[in-house]
This record gives sequence, structure tokens and C-alpha cells, in this order.
Amino acid sequence: MLHDGLFYEKWNDKIKCFLCPHNCIIDNDQFGLCSVRTNKVGTLKTINYGEITAMASDPIEKKPLYHFKPMKNILSVGSFGCNFSCGFCQNYGIAHHKPKSEYVSSDKLIETCLNLKDNVGIAFTYNEPSIWYEYVYETSKKLKEKYPDFNIVLVTNGYIELEPLLKLLSYVDAMNIDLKSFRQDYYKKICGGDVKAVLRTIEESNKKCHVEITTLLVNGLNDSREEIEKISSYLGQLDKNIPLHLSRYFPTYKMDRPPTEIDVMIKAKEMAEKYLNYVYLGNVSNADHSTYCPKCRKLLVERNGFSSKIYINDNICPVCGYDIRILL
Repeated sequence: MLHDGLFYEKWNDKIKCFLCPHNCIIDNDQFGLCSVRTNKVGTLKTINYGEITAMASDPIEKKPLYHFKPMKNILSVGSFGCNFSCGFCQNYGIAHHKPKSEYVSSDKLIETCLNLKDNVGIAFTYNEPSIWYEYVYETSKKLKEKYPDFNIVLVTNGYIELEPLLKLLSYVDAMNIDLKSFRQDYYKKICGGDVKAVLRTIEESNKKCHVEITTLLVNGLNDSREEIEKISSYLGQLDKNIPLHLSRYFPTYKMDRPPTEIDVMIKAKEMAEKYLNYVYLGNVSNADHSTYCPKCRKLLVERNGFSSKIYINDNICPVCGYDIRILL
């Protein structure tokens, strides 16, 4: 559905978009790098407003969020389009193509959310949430104002300008943000972005809502000891309780490097745990995904796949009293 876009200005006979740090200058009937925001006679329009390509009721652990509403389900929805160009994109079918979609109004989506059993809210995921900003913002605002006990979750690459980010954060409860590397050259060459903008998103979001971080470790590109130390040290300085998910790369889309070695993943986790209380491995068979108290090692949340068993009643370790920072 064609819809008016936010965050732009006239730029001579073109328009300049300020939704993400690309700041695309778009000629008439052309698109920005995201392939969904276009110039229609001097007005910014978005073509994916309310256009849903994927919808499912998922365990919230699948986002992945391990410290936010464990054992609950969340309505997950995605559209199409992305402002990154990662060669290893796992959802390239909707991120970089225009698949079949169905228009669902924000009111209808909220109604669906409310009618699902054990559902805690809506997660905007699968493709980049910021790329259908107007719909995400409108839906989030409506849900939180009418039903404040329900939650809004974003699974995002974090590549968004400060003004739209802060406007949206007023209605966001939790985020999983990709921190793909700590190096600018990696972001520029592999993702087509800027690491400084993503770090700013992490820092601002961590002030406003629950944040977890995912880093995909790609064989030979960002899986070095030095890289993991920089990422985990940076996050630890923000908050040692930020959960970090280190995910194992497998060849997909345009990238055919061999899968990242298991031993590399294990050593990366050990390194990250020097700076962070909670580090988890993703895409690694037989990995322990459970949560333990950082102080006394009491088992707090036992995870088997996407199912969980909780051994706590609140945010405090029942053995030593440590503030474990899990939002039940």
C-alpha cells in the first residue's frame, strides 16, 4: 500500500530521506537504497505500509530474547525491504526482493495479537523493522496506548537516524539489535552501512528499553579473538547484564565461506564472558542455552530448544539475592 513517508525534505528537484543514515537523495519515481521509499512528485512515499509477507506466533526465545518474557509467545510479522546489503542475509527473499504480501491494517494486526493465547505482544522482525517505519510506529503507538500490558519488540540492524529512533522508542519494550562487527571496514564492505550509527542505536535504546545483542560470527571475517573482545568489552562498559547472542554463520545467499568452526564459537563465548554476565551461542548443536546466576551459578532458566523452564519468581536470584535482570 502506498503511504506518505516521514523524515524527508525537498532537495532541489529531488527529495532527501532522513529515516536512516544513508540519507538517500531520491529523484522522481526512483527509490532509496531500501527499495521501498520512493519520490512521487516531490513527496516521500513508502510502498510497504501494512504489507505483510510473513506472520507467525513464535516463542519469544526465537527472536532471540532470552531475558524478556521467557516461556511466552509473541506475534511476529515482517514486510519487505532492507537498508543493508549483507551477503549472508538469511531472509534475502523478503529483504532484497518483493515477494507476495497482504495488506493488514494496524487495527486488524492488533486484534490478531489480542486474540492469541499466551501472546505478549507484537514483534516486528524477519525484514528490517525501520524500513516500514510508518506502519510500525502507528501500530506500536496504538497498541501501547490502548493495551499497555502488551509489548512491542523490534529485531533490527539498528541502522536508523536518531530522531525516528527516539520517536519510536517511546512505544518499544524490547529490542534485539544486530552488532555485526566492531569494524567500520566490515560494515562498509559487507553490510553497506556505518558501525557508528549502530552503536548510537544500541546506546540510546539501552536507556529506554530492554536490549539484547546478536553478532553473527562469519568464518574468517569477524570471528577473531580481537573482534570478540572489542564487542564484549564495549557492551560490558554499557551494562554487564546485556545478553549477547553469538550466532554461528552458515553459507547462504551470496556468501559461500565454510561454516564458522565450533571451536571458534566456544572460544568466542569464553572471551565474551570476561566482560559480560550472559553470553549465549546460536546455531550450535548441543550448546547450553540456559541462564545461570552470574554470582552463584544457580540455574535460573533452563532452555531446551525454544522451550523454557523457569526457576525464579522475580528478578532476584533465590539463592544469593543477585539482581539477575530477567523481565518475567
